[in-house]
Amino acid sequence: MTLDGEALEQLRKRARSGGADKYHAANAAKGKLFARERVALLVDEGSFVEDGLYANTMAEGLPADGVVTGTATIDGRQVCLMANDSTVKAGSWGARTVEKIIRIIERAYGAGVPMVYLVDSAGARITDQVDLFPGRRGAGKIFWNQVRASGSIPQVCALFGPSAAGGAYIPAFCDVVALVDGNASMYLGSDRMVEMVTGEKTTLEAMGGAKVHTAESGVGHFLCKTEADALDVVKTYLSYLPANWTQAPPTAPAVAAPAKADLAALVPASERQAFDMRRYVKGLLDEGSFFEIQALWAKELTIGFGRLDGQVVGVIGNNSMFKGGVLFVDSADKATRFVQLCDAFNVPLLFLSDVPGFMVGSVVEKQGIIRHGAKMITAISEATVPKICVVVRKAYGAGLYAMAGPGFEPDATIALPTAKIAVMGAEAAVNAVYANKIAAIADENERAAFVAAKRAEYEQDIDVVRLASELVVDAIVEPQDLRTELVRRFAAARTKDRHFSRRRHGVTPV
Repeated sequence: MTLDGEALEQLRKRARSGGADKYHAANAAKGKLFARERVALLVDEGSFVEDGLYANTMAEGLPADGVVTGTATIDGRQVCLMANDSTVKAGSWGARTVEKIIRIIERAYGAGVPMVYLVDSAGARITDQVDLFPGRRGAGKIFWNQVRASGSIPQVCALFGPSAAGGAYIPAFCDVVALVDGNASMYLGSDRMVEMVTGEKTTLEAMGGAKVHTAESGVGHFLCKTEADALDVVKTYLSYLPANWTQAPPTAPAVAAPAKADLAALVPASERQAFDMRRYVKGLLDEGSFFEIQALWAKELTIGFGRLDGQVVGVIGNNSMFKGGVLFVDSADKATRFVQLCDAFNVPLLFLSDVPGFMVGSVVEKQGIIRHGAKMITAISEATVPKICVVVRKAYGAGLYAMAGPGFEPDATIALPTAKIAVMGAEAAVNAVYANKIAAIADENERAAFVAAKRAEYEQDIDVVRLASELVVDAIVEPQDLRTELVRRFAAARTKDRHFSRRRHGVTPV
């Protein structure tokens, strides 16, 4: 078949046009953009170079086989990307679709550049299953490549529609996932399949919608109002990370902390009074630099990227506004994954501790709180990036360990004047030791005086000055001096030896 210039242009135009007009109209009615419009909004103008445009071009109604793949730049930095075209058989996968996705991930991994997934797919085409599903270059090879690339290059997903069945694992293997509220969904089986198999009547939104995955399951990381918001998340996320694991995170011009931030005033004197760790983080970092991740899930723990004097840091802080800042199963998992992410891409870790410890009780024990807590502590032990533990108010019990306390080789353990480090708080400790004696004191005033005296003794035993004198903490720092202290200590730790253990890998308590 010989093509002249006009015939080739017609072929190219047909491949780029996507599916039938009625499918474009249906997507527009839902507020959904065409896949190529998404790519254009995300990348630098004129930078996109497409591969596989003519995939399945001989077939009727399958332009580009339903997926756009290629390379581009975002803010001048090279990336690889794929974008499902939901106007072509609902973005479903055929054999050429799968091959295109595999090839672009392999290119990203080989070139050492980030991989971006713009997902909107109904999953595999059942009619083509023999060609796309079981073989060596079948759909499983997508996930194999994602796992191989994990921690080697950043992988970020924006989800605009469904990500169904096996296809749901593309977002799951990414570092972070941004979901568009009302349109995005992830599920292994459709609502009809669920009813057929289990008898449960549900909907895609109730079972696997954007709110479910960002607030309940933890599979999603960002809940976005619009597609433009989701694309902005992709850009912002990549701005904090290097192109690959061998490089340092990109620096930015140094920006001062907010002028009105009074860190001392943010922390109440009483342990029983909650405060919002997010406000504390924003007051400590370069103004406007805090990029919170998973803000809606396991809110007792705040995580995200930020900058100190222009240098990227990953922040993990206990937030007493939610569940008293106690660590639960989900918050342990949230911390584990974020620590691994930062360690993979050379992002120093800042722990801001105000933790009463891990939750106790039959409910969490049945959920495996010990196993999940061990997983978090494993991640913190294995992390070799510079890490600094700041005890803002308290670090009790195994919470001290989970927040990179002295036994976990932080580059420094810093205490604020408000800090307390102990097996447990004074009230719980006095009750644990003297419960019988307290119960035996009949006079209420005498009992209160006894408890107060024992609490005072306990407080003196864990006094922050004593902890410093015993070298438990490396420094006691005033709140107004903390930012400067952190900048200097992270700078000093930048060239540290990052060897950890003689082995292939540990056996993680997953």
